[in-house]
Amino acid sequence: MSRHAQKLRDHDINPCVAETDATTKCLNENNYKKDMCTAYFLKYKNCRKFWHAIMMQRRRNGVKPEMPSADERKKILESVGKPY
Repeated sequence: MSRHAQKLRDHDINPCVAETDATTKCLNENNYKKDMCTAYFLKYKNCRKFWHAIMMQRRRNGVKPEMPSADERKKILESVGKPY
């Protein structure tokens, strides 16, 4: 697996690994008919938007690292409910 692919699979770097996997699974099961997986695409897009907003807020506040770790993200999701 390439270094880039490993980064995308790292839960500390990519907060939307589960949504990515669900989207890929849907595409595989439906012969890559994108219209059959619209809900999965939307869920992934909302996940990315949510965590991007968190990352930008942390950047503005000077918090490092900008992307919360997997444990921190779990606590954030528990406190706000799953917004996507």
